[in-house]
Amino acid sequence: MTGYQSVFAPGLFNDQVIVITGGGSGIGRCTAHELASLGATVVLMGRREEKLQQVVAEIEADSKETGSGGKADFRVADIRDEERVVEVIQSIVEQHSRIHGLVNNAGGQFPAPLEKISKNGFQAVVENNLVGGFLMAREVYKATMQENGGSIVNITADCSNGFPGMGHTGAARAGMENFTKTAAWEWGRYGVRVNAVAPGIVASSGLATYDPATRKRLLKTGEAMPLRRLCTEAEVSSAIVFLLSPGAAFITGDTVHIDGGAQFGSSHMYMPLPRPETNNVERYDGFHRSNLDELSEE
Repeated sequence: MTGYQSVFAPGLFNDQVIVITGGGSGIGRCTAHELASLGATVVLMGRREEKLQQVVAEIEADSKETGSGGKADFRVADIRDEERVVEVIQSIVEQHSRIHGLVNNAGGQFPAPLEKISKNGFQAVVENNLVGGFLMAREVYKATMQENGGSIVNITADCSNGFPGMGHTGAARAGMENFTKTAAWEWGRYGVRVNAVAPGIVASSGLATYDPATRKRLLKTGEAMPLRRLCTEAEVSSAIVFLLSPGAAFITGDTVHIDGGAQFGSSHMYMPLPRPETNNVERYDGFHRSNLDELSEE
């Protein structure tokens, strides 16, 4: 084992404290490893203590072997719980004096067409992917960044062209992107940069949360990307680390798409929609010499 193979300079985040929500798996776990390998003290947040403990143990073992100096800690919390978020951020500041960076990574969703999503289901996804991220950013800003500056990176999703089959998370992620812009405007005068990273489909452990049929479809979406493959966790982590770094000191309010060019084409069909027996979609064709019916038969 040689440790994390980051493209960034060793020691880049020495003496910095960075909080990562959803740090027990997937992108959060990978980002925690990379930041720790670069000298950061990472504080992982999530709802499952055993997963957080495992990642902390991995980072401590790597740090000991490579001498990177990175450290890891964790807090068990549901980011949708406002009182718990306030409590956790206060405890981190009390322990470490300052929080230099926040990676708002926690989130989740389930596949379903819009008409089959209940109010509770829609609300739960919005709270997890939007409201929780807002609470984290607000409290980190109030507790330490307003006075000292810092960097926040919100993880959204590639939903530029809609999110068929997962409209609840598409709405929430779009909201988080707009929140990113507003926070960048309001907090920039205090030296706080707020950006977002929008991954496409990532080949990560997060795919295991879906049913086998959905997981199989998601794994095949790479075939429709301009770069003809899925994204890796490390490719997303690299973008997050850059936005946290001094090299991004004049970047704020932006969203970096890590999607293999998918945003430039039509929306991914994450979930196939059934074909109706009758098609009621009207068509306008004012050109007297066209023959669309003939074209569609070829």
